[in-house]
Amino acid sequence: MTLRGTAARWDRALFDAVARHHWPGGERVLPRLGRAANHGVLWGGTALAIAAFGSAPARKAALRASASLALASATINTVGKWSVRRRRPLLDGVPAVRQLSRQPQTTSFPSGHSASAFAFATGLALHAPALGAAVAPVAASVAFSRVYTGVHYPSDVAAGAALGVVAGFAVRRIAQRMEGARAVPGDEPEAVDAPALPDGEGLVVVVNAGSGSAAEAGLDVLRERLPKAEVVECEGPELRRELTAAAGRAAVLGVCGGDGTVNAAATAALRAGLPLAVFPGGTLNHFALDLGLAGAEETCRAIAEGRAVKVGVGRFTPGPEPVAAPGPDPDPDLEPGAAHAPARAAGADPAAGAGGGAPAGYFLNTFSIGAYPELLRHRLHWAPRIGGGPAMVLAAWRVLRTQRPVRLRLSGRPRSVWLLFAGNGTYHGTGPAPRRRDSLAEALLDVRLVHGGGRPGPRLIAAAFAGPLSRSPVHTATRLPHLRIDDVPPGTPLAYDGEYARAARSLVVDTVPHALTVYRLG
Repeated sequence: MTLRGTAARWDRALFDAVARHHWPGGERVLPRLGRAANHGVLWGGTALAIAAFGSAPARKAALRASASLALASATINTVGKWSVRRRRPLLDGVPAVRQLSRQPQTTSFPSGHSASAFAFATGLALHAPALGAAVAPVAASVAFSRVYTGVHYPSDVAAGAALGVVAGFAVRRIAQRMEGARAVPGDEPEAVDAPALPDGEGLVVVVNAGSGSAAEAGLDVLRERLPKAEVVECEGPELRRELTAAAGRAAVLGVCGGDGTVNAAATAALRAGLPLAVFPGGTLNHFALDLGLAGAEETCRAIAEGRAVKVGVGRFTPGPEPVAAPGPDPDPDLEPGAAHAPARAAGADPAAGAGGGAPAGYFLNTFSIGAYPELLRHRLHWAPRIGGGPAMVLAAWRVLRTQRPVRLRLSGRPRSVWLLFAGNGTYHGTGPAPRRRDSLAEALLDVRLVHGGGRPGPRLIAAAFAGPLSRSPVHTATRLPHLRIDDVPPGTPLAYDGEYARAARSLVVDTVPHALTVYRLG
């Protein structure tokens, strides 16, 4: 008998042993527990309960656990179920009281319930061990219930559980990489024309009172070190209006908030021709970390001493574009039409659209079309009702289940993509997700594509483990000075620095080097 045949014989023998054995209380508990875990309802409810009643670290752990479940579920229901195509066990010997009223119609290997259960428990345990220990017996019981009710062989359950554990560790690895930014100054050129404001006179700081940690951003240090600075607190729709007004009366525009708030301030500073002072005060502060801004104390010193650097900004401009001056050879994978990007004449106004046409939008960090903007759209819709953590879980689940690839033209070539990512400068790390940058002085876009086909979950997973400059059937990464995007479907969302908008039918994405002056020591 072959090894495979021997394994199958032992698998059936163990299945029959479970069927013959009497498990006290099993008939009342295990079938109900398995039904509760259908479609992840049991784990989603657990995550929502933790988000509603748990501490901030517990909520973060629940979010990671839910992401692990989504990853495992997407992999099982695409790659796993259709790669082996194993028949479900025959129910001979399984007591009728245990059997499900409706038998599953999908293939048996591996067990999706087991994968989801162990992914959730592993993701939770890696970030909140006590909660993980509490959930682990429930996860094991759900997995065992699949053999107990006769819908899976033991090896199906073991394989699903193993995949769930791997998904939990994979999500932790991805999260660690995304959080890997650190405040270390880069090689951005010095801005010799930045004014020194020893007492802060001429500085207007607009504070987003709704940011994640604005109250802890060190504004008491600002008031002590720069007593003549004007501080304006606002939030919501007032923010952009206050930034525009502040730029009209300031010598230096300051901002306190997260990446979206800093983006709005940078846009106002660019259009007014002002230097920018950043006081990190949001939930995410990628720009400040990548630039090497450690906190309010150092920003105040830089303003007082007139020490600043020049950084590049990304720009996206709707509408047609002019023919460009000769530039670097475009990447061959995105080659047709790439040479038709807008020329950047010396001294050109960075606030103008490409070629002086429609007004431009800017990104200090990232620009994207596809899965991430859809996730952001759903999160923004649900967050006011159920909170940010649960909203992110529901958004990820919705995107993985319903998202379709976006069909458009990139540099003249038709593409179908799950995700188009463009970073302002080169990001470290693999796959489609940004990690950190060493410099904001580059005049290049870090362009990454996750190609359409299949379902988004496995594609995004495969891309996450691809090399930073890989070309594979799943993922392409390259660096370009500019990128043209045409035939964008109407209503397609785009995201930039965590903000959400609707994309124009045609876009030019490029960079404006040394466009923005930002205060920084070193």
